[in-house]
Amino acid sequence: MNSLNEAFDLVVKYCENDTDRISSIALDKWIKSLEPYKLEGNTVFLLTENNFTKNLITAQYKELLEEGFENVLGFSVKVELLIRSNPDSEENPMLKNDNGPEQFDNLTFENFVKGKSNELAYAFSTAVAGKNESNGQVNTNQTFNPLFIYGDSGLGKTHLMKAIENEVRRKNPDIKIIYTTGENFLNELIEAIKNNETNEFHNKYRGADFLLIDDIQFIAGKETVQQEFFHTFNDLYNARKQIVLTADIAPSKINLLEDRIRSRFALGVQVDIQPPDFETRMAIVKRKAELVGLQLGDNIARLIAEKIKTNIRLLEGTVNNIKGLTDFTKEPPSMAMAQKVVKEIIIQNHPQEITVDRVLNEVAAVFKITPEDIRSTNRSKNISRARKVAIYLLKEVKGMTYLDIGNELNKNHSTMTIHYQSITEETARNKDLKHIIEDLEKNLKNN
Repeated sequence: MNSLNEAFDLVVKYCENDTDRISSIALDKWIKSLEPYKLEGNTVFLLTENNFTKNLITAQYKELLEEGFENVLGFSVKVELLIRSNPDSEENPMLKNDNGPEQFDNLTFENFVKGKSNELAYAFSTAVAGKNESNGQVNTNQTFNPLFIYGDSGLGKTHLMKAIENEVRRKNPDIKIIYTTGENFLNELIEAIKNNETNEFHNKYRGADFLLIDDIQFIAGKETVQQEFFHTFNDLYNARKQIVLTADIAPSKINLLEDRIRSRFALGVQVDIQPPDFETRMAIVKRKAELVGLQLGDNIARLIAEKIKTNIRLLEGTVNNIKGLTDFTKEPPSMAMAQKVVKEIIIQNHPQEITVDRVLNEVAAVFKITPEDIRSTNRSKNISRARKVAIYLLKEVKGMTYLDIGNELNKNHSTMTIHYQSITEETARNKDLKHIIEDLEKNLKNN
C-alpha cells in the first residue's frame, strides 16, 4: 500500500459494507467528507470541517473507523480528528493534559437538565462543588466524600463530573483539581513504573485538592493499580480532600474489586442515575437544540423523546444529526427528516437480538469449544460446564423454558432443570465462574 489515501479508500469500503452501523446517507455525509492527514505511530489523523462534525463523527463512527483501519493496515489503530482549517494548531490528542481527553467547558450545572431520575445526583454534585457558597473554598464536608455516582452509560455522569470541575475552577482558579478516567489512571501508572517515575505519579495524584475519576470500575481485577488507588484514596481522604468517582454499576456489584476499596467507597455517599422520564427527555432535546442553534417544533422534540428512552447521549446525538442535515440541505428540520434520523440512530445502537445460536456461540468462544460440542452428548468436564452455562443463559437472559431449551439442545427437559440447578450451585461456590457468567450476560444484553 503506497499511501494513507489508499488505505483510507479501503476503510471507506469497509464502512460501506457494515450497513448495520452506518447508512449510505451517513457514509456519504460524514465518512467520505473526511480527509486523511497523517499517520504517526499507531494514530491516524483525519481532517474534518469544524468542531461540530468532529464531535459528531467521533461520537458515532470513531469505533467503526478504527476497526476499518485495523482491518486494512493489519495493526491496532487509534483515530483522531482535527479541524481542516489549521490542523497543526490543534492540540495533539496523544498529549492531553491532566483534565482528560477534552476540556468540556460547556458541561456545566446550568446546562444539566434535571429530572426525577437524576435530581439527587445533581444535588450532591452541586454540594460538592460548593455551588451555593460564595467563598470559593475547597469543600471539606466529609458527608459527601467520596461522592460515588453510578448508572448506565449516557445518563449524565460525566456531565456532572465536568460540571463539578468547571464550577470549582470558576470559583478558585488556583485549586489543584485532577479529572481523569480509570483507564488513564492505570495507563499512567504503567508508564510511571516503566520509567521509574512512581514518585512523580504519587506526588501528582496525592497532591490534588479535588480528584475526579470517571469509570473507576476499570481498575477492578488489576492488583497493582488497586493498591496504588487505595493509598491515594487514603492520603486524600485523611487530608480532607474531595474525591468524586463514577461507575456504570454500584460499588457492591463491581466484580474483582478489593473489599478494602469497596469499604472506602462506603465512607461517603453513593447515588444512582436512572434513565430520564419523558418530560426530562423532552427538556433535554429542547435544551440541546437551543445550544446548537436548532429550531425544533414540539412535534419533532416529542418524536425524539418518545423513541429514544434510555440514553441522553443518543438524544443529544439525534439533535446533532438533525442539525447536521439542516446545515447540509439548507432546509429547516421536518418530521420526515427527524423520523429518518431517529430510525438510523436506533438501528446503529440497537443491541443484537439474543438468539439461541448467539448464546451458544458466545459460550463456546469463552470455553474454547464449538456450539456443536454444546449440543453434543460429550460429557467432558469443560464441555459439560459450558453446556450448563448455556442452559443458564438461555433461561435467564433469553427467558426460555426448560422444555424449549431441551428441544433446542435435543435433550430431556428434566435434565435441563438438573443442569440449571447444578450450575447455580457451582456459581455460588466458584467466583471465577460467576464472573464469567456475568460477563457473558452483560455482553449478550449490551451488544
